[in-house]
Amino acid sequence: MTPLFAGLAALAISMALIPLMMRLAPALGLMDQPAPRKVHAAPIPRVGGVGIVLGALIPVALLLPHDRAVTAYLFGSVVLLAFGLWDDMVELGHYTKFIGQFAAVLPVVYYGGVYVTTLPLTGLAQLPPEIGKPFTVFAIVGVINAINHSDGLDGLAGGESVLSLGCLLYLAFMANGAGVMTVAAAVIGGIFGFLRYNSHPARVFMGDGGSQFLGFTLGFLAVVLTQQVNPALSPALPALIIGLPVADILVVLYQRIRGGMNWFRATKNHIHHRLLGIGFDHYGAVVIIYSVQALFVISAAFLRFQSDALLLGIYIGTCAVLLTSLTVAERRGWTLHGHDMESRLRVLVEKTKAHPHFRNGPTKLITVAVPAFIVASSIGIYYVPRDFGGVSLAMFSVLAASLLIFRRSDVLQNRLVVYVTASFAVYLLERYPVVPTDVLVPLKIAFFGTVTVALALAIRYTEKDEFRTSPMDYLVALVVLFAGVTVGRRMDAGGFSVMLLEVIIMFYGVEWLLNQTNRRWNSLYLSTLCALLILGVRGVL
Repeated sequence: MTPLFAGLAALAISMALIPLMMRLAPALGLMDQPAPRKVHAAPIPRVGGVGIVLGALIPVALLLPHDRAVTAYLFGSVVLLAFGLWDDMVELGHYTKFIGQFAAVLPVVYYGGVYVTTLPLTGLAQLPPEIGKPFTVFAIVGVINAINHSDGLDGLAGGESVLSLGCLLYLAFMANGAGVMTVAAAVIGGIFGFLRYNSHPARVFMGDGGSQFLGFTLGFLAVVLTQQVNPALSPALPALIIGLPVADILVVLYQRIRGGMNWFRATKNHIHHRLLGIGFDHYGAVVIIYSVQALFVISAAFLRFQSDALLLGIYIGTCAVLLTSLTVAERRGWTLHGHDMESRLRVLVEKTKAHPHFRNGPTKLITVAVPAFIVASSIGIYYVPRDFGGVSLAMFSVLAASLLIFRRSDVLQNRLVVYVTASFAVYLLERYPVVPTDVLVPLKIAFFGTVTVALALAIRYTEKDEFRTSPMDYLVALVVLFAGVTVGRRMDAGGFSVMLLEVIIMFYGVEWLLNQTNRRWNSLYLSTLCALLILGVRGVL
């Protein structure tokens, strides 16, 4: 329950906080300006990292005991966010950024006691702390910079990190590592809240504050998992778990050194730049990298006890094939032809898009279905835990007061209350249904299937850029598939993986409705108030 709650809370906080930060970004000087090595042509707010970091840290700080490792992790995360925002404002030099990174990592290793004790291909030989601790510091700093430098396309660094964190979550679940599960789930939730606004074409970037935090978290969790939670795991696993960003930055550093360039000066020769250079569009480049990253984390999940040589062979071999293919294509001048040709399918899609039924019908269905589900879930359960009741009454008071006081409907607390209520509805109906399972399951399949189709049509045929299909949809498919194949093996079919999918669908529906109206007293807010009042009264009486 704790990891799931952490993930849902982080998702809600992130999705609610980022729109507010986007409005404040120009005044704070947190706008990413176009540049020759960048792929965007207009200034974009780079405040998404605030939503990711705060969305993840708040539930982690509230739910986990503050032992030395957790305290050092929380401290390091705040340090990186502060240095990252500072860098996003004034463009810090490389050495100043390194000061922030080392200031974040050193307490984790020397105060929190998180460091490497075994290396791949060394058998059972133990590293003395005098070697293991400095090695861990430089390794985590390296991962921080690897993820930071992979943040070059919309949704890329966040999506890669979700896949890596999902693997860490699964491996910790198999080893009963509740702490790793909670942190990983919270950060995944924070990232998904960010990706809602970062999918191509992005409306917000995570900035250094977000990308450095993700690298720090991945390095921290990889060490804790393989060295403390389950030392039986192969010490070569972190290479596969963290995946392509590490190989990418090593190759880029080699090219810079070989070319006599500044080691730390940004260049346009990362894998995603090279894919764009040979003709792939943004979507294709991101999907290719997601696919390679998915291969790595799936290999890590299912080959976790295999030999170090096999795991390193998979990692090095896959990276070599990808990088060699890119090099050969570049040297031969090969480019992907025909990607800009208008296909018959595109013509058909544009004609279909113009039909009013495809624009209005799905939205009307979502407007009715999502609020109805929220209310029905509060009624169709036989028990409401007391803590849920107390929280529901508190959120009812917050939302009611906000709607009465503020003229605008999209203030932070309103969005946060709606997201949390939607997650309550899914969880409570899954846990305490009045209707028998053999009746409820077909009803839920029909409901969520219909809402999914309606959302797909609404998103695909909307005129608003922020809801066009993107690589995030491919990422969601990968995550759901991985959850069903892995976590679903240890939990019943109506458990975690199904609940995850239902929450994702509900959050898409809520986000869609919040962007369709500026009215305060709309059906979504009214249904949320009704459901919270019912849950609150039932829970406390």
